[in-house]
Amino acid sequence: MPKGTRGHRLRNWLIVGIAVVVVLAAGGPFVYIHFLEGPAPAKLTLPGVSTTTIGGTVAASTASTVGAVQLNGTWNVGKGSVVGYRVGEVLIGQDSTAVGRTGEVWGSLTVDAGSVTKGAFTVNMASVTSDQSMRNAQFDGRIMDVSSFPTAQFVLSRPIALGATRGTGEVKHYSAEGRLTMHGVTKPINFKVSIELGSDSAYVLAEVPIVFANWDISNPSVGGFVTTQNSGTLEVLLHLVRGPGNPVSTGSSSGSSAGFNGGPVTVPSTTVPPLTVPRG
Repeated sequence: MPKGTRGHRLRNWLIVGIAVVVVLAAGGPFVYIHFLEGPAPAKLTLPGVSTTTIGGTVAASTASTVGAVQLNGTWNVGKGSVVGYRVGEVLIGQDSTAVGRTGEVWGSLTVDAGSVTKGAFTVNMASVTSDQSMRNAQFDGRIMDVSSFPTAQFVLSRPIALGATRGTGEVKHYSAEGRLTMHGVTKPINFKVSIELGSDSAYVLAEVPIVFANWDISNPSVGGFVTTQNSGTLEVLLHLVRGPGNPVSTGSSSGSSAGFNGGPVTVPSTTVPPLTVPRG
């Protein structure tokens, strides 16, 4: 084979090889995110809109008003409550959404004379998991350091006037103010909450914007491979019940202040089993 022909073919193969590398570099993340990893879990919603599940099914309530609900008293965080994060990220040029959640949340609120007069809620941060083990390792270690800061807590700082007694299935919207302790830092926050009442339970939904630097949280970005925004969303769906709620983790000092009635359980280590997060 003439040298010129060999060189021409070698140059063609080199061009083809470079093109393949470029396509794999650009298309690989797209295929992974959109076909292998799948879509991120949908945002949390009140049960009257759609049912949310985590470790079991929470029955959806009806959207019709069937009678007045007596609000005064203590409401404890019960089974079916979900707390987690939602952060936009870019994986080698492809947009995706990172979501991590847990059902290990406890606490209570008190209603007196039609107003929420106090409330405190605590989350076991070591139990927050996503569908990616590498992301979980980064969250447990470099980002949130759950061995040093195993819990996060919100304490209401201003009463919430609920107004007249509402009916079952009715959804109302309020503003809440309090202090959020996370990653060893306590900051005042205010946000919108939506409350849906059932005959003997209630649901509280909130999306709280979080700027990582305000709580001394490292940006979740990993080198040039995964980059994220400098803020995310704290997603909250609390299922409040009249009777005993979720148990308080051993070693937490927040259980008594929250007025919780459950028994203790052991706080899991930072290496937690994978949690299947519901996908929309």
